[in-house]
Amino acid sequence: MKAIAGPATLLEAIRYFESEDTCFETLKAMRFPDGIIPCPSCGDTAHYFLATRRVWKCKGCKKQFSIKVGTIFEDSPLSLTKWLPAIWMICGPKNGISSYEIHRALGITQKSAWFMLHRIRLAMQNGTFNKLGDDVEMDETYIGGKARNMHKHVREQKITGTSGKDKAVVFGMLERGGDVKVQHVDRPKKKVLHEIIEQTVMPGSRVYTDALKSYDGLSQWYRYQVIDHSVAYVEGLVHTNGMENFWSLLKRTINGTYVSVEPFHLHRYLDEQAFRFNERKGTDSSRFKTALSQISGKRLTYKSLTGKI
Repeated sequence: MKAIAGPATLLEAIRYFESEDTCFETLKAMRFPDGIIPCPSCGDTAHYFLATRRVWKCKGCKKQFSIKVGTIFEDSPLSLTKWLPAIWMICGPKNGISSYEIHRALGITQKSAWFMLHRIRLAMQNGTFNKLGDDVEMDETYIGGKARNMHKHVREQKITGTSGKDKAVVFGMLERGGDVKVQHVDRPKKKVLHEIIEQTVMPGSRVYTDALKSYDGLSQWYRYQVIDHSVAYVEGLVHTNGMENFWSLLKRTINGTYVSVEPFHLHRYLDEQAFRFNERKGTDSSRFKTALSQISGKRLTYKSLTGKI
């Protein structure tokens, strides 16, 4: 991808992207670094450019298309001068940013800000098939409201069992010094976890987990060691403290910034937190460029987001 010269701080980003022309040229350089712009309808590369509206008209099918077509921005009435600062804002803070903050900062409705953030989370989604290796920590956590914070009648409705029975289960794998991969699972059953692990972790890797029985049998494919948290949290190199650190960041984001997350949308928030964690060695500018490079070929409509299709 052609390097995007641009801002290094939020203040610089807001000033830099205040012009629609600058946003357009930035997105154009990122999406079409070789200068070849195919028509999204017929694929023809011969077209006219209508500068007053910043759209192209294909010479083949005669259809018009904008820089937003084929990206998370498609069919959005919001200008790029709002979209690009929003991407910068969500990529920066460790604990994320709420739709109300975006609503106040960019002067759009909270509903639009909420939809905008979910579309950006889709761009943050990493569909890589690269497997984790070397030293890999694995752990599970439970996402949901605390019983002691609920009103009595709400607690009676929502809490029907012990431990995490009524909470969403998230399973995570972390390559030490590398990337984390997390996903929402129905239950931390052996069959479910083993299938995910086999698809994600290279055979022969050193694997560390807690004493959950669902991990039993991993020694067939991995150099597997267990840390029993009822006895100790660290025994030399055997621990899951890296995953515990990620869970801490995730729960601070959900509980502190987003307050309440529906299980239907949980995977999007996991993508967001995993993206920031995996890009932790970069800068706000590099995280912004990485997210912007992943906007193409992804589409999220309001109907599918709200489950109305």
